[in-house]
Amino acid sequence: MSERVRRGIVLVLSAPSGAGKSTLVRKLLREFPGIGYSVSYTTRAPRGAERDGVDYHFVDRDRFLAMREAGEFAEWAEVHGNFYGTAKAPVLALLDQGRDVLFDIDVQGAAQLRTAFPEGVLVFILPPSLAELERRLRGRGTDAPEVVTKRLENARAEIAAAERFDFLILNDDLERACDELRAVYLAARLRPGLRPGLVADLLAEWGEHG
Repeated sequence: MSERVRRGIVLVLSAPSGAGKSTLVRKLLREFPGIGYSVSYTTRAPRGAERDGVDYHFVDRDRFLAMREAGEFAEWAEVHGNFYGTAKAPVLALLDQGRDVLFDIDVQGAAQLRTAFPEGVLVFILPPSLAELERRLRGRGTDAPEVVTKRLENARAEIAAAERFDFLILNDDLERACDELRAVYLAARLRPGLRPGLVADLLAEWGEHG
């Protein structure tokens, strides 16, 4: 049977702040280190120990706008006066190599990625309840009360969009949520469109030996 390269998948994760998405992403990447992680471009300055090319590609506003006008972004958004975007070419290169690519992105970005990569798998992480989400956000102690209030307002709008995603995972138990995310990822890798020629090659081989 001829050697085949499985085409990679685009796995998109979205959630309201405080739903535990970052923890689930870290656990999935630790279990499957071969997954590529999409590094976004941004016009904001690095924070703390952030590294260029690892956490973000840090570029100035003119460079970002030039890339946007050239159609280089699969998705982009302006958030709090700064631009964020995902370059399409590196993602396509990884997919062609059979590498899966994970996006940790907001609802707006996920909608754009649905257009850019129609075969992508969109997963929304839900908190157990809005009351629990508020408890988590206030328990962090890192945001001012008005910031928490704004995050909760955004969460309602984000959760309202959740039914447009392919899969919903309720993060009320971390280990179960991890199991469910793993199941979604492994099942998505088995879709026929990702193994072009597999069935035809098997039938051809059958004919040769029939």
